[in-house]
Amino acid sequence: MDTSLEALLDRVRQRGSYADRQQAAGAVENVLIVLGTHLVGDDRTDLARLLPDGCGAALLSDAEPAAEPLSAAEFVDAVAARTAEDTAGARRAVTSVLGTVADVADDALLRRVLTQLPPGHAGLFGRTEPA
Repeated sequence: MDTSLEALLDRVRQRGSYADRQQAAGAVENVLIVLGTHLVGDDRTDLARLLPDGCGAALLSDAEPAAEPLSAAEFVDAVAARTAEDTAGARRAVTSVLGTVADVADDALLRRVLTQLPPGHAGLFGRTEPA
């Protein structure tokens, strides 16, 4: 699988039905910044290493760590607040970006990431909840 920035943006663009790479890039940046505030340690850095440079930097941004875990719906709302999108637009961004991230990550890393998040997030990645 091609892991270049252009290929990742094209997958997000296609999944989210975005008009162009620029819109997909905005979705990627905002979703990964929110995700990064909820991940810690090696799981965060291992995931960032699998992503193209610009994407990994968004995941590792200096954004303030989350004070408390967010439910899947609250995660979507947090992205909506960053983007001024409505809930449907934010959900489209979240599922298109996290679904693409899930395609890049191996199953073991994705499982570790999901265990850092409250139950209900697996669906945002296009997966079922880990057992």
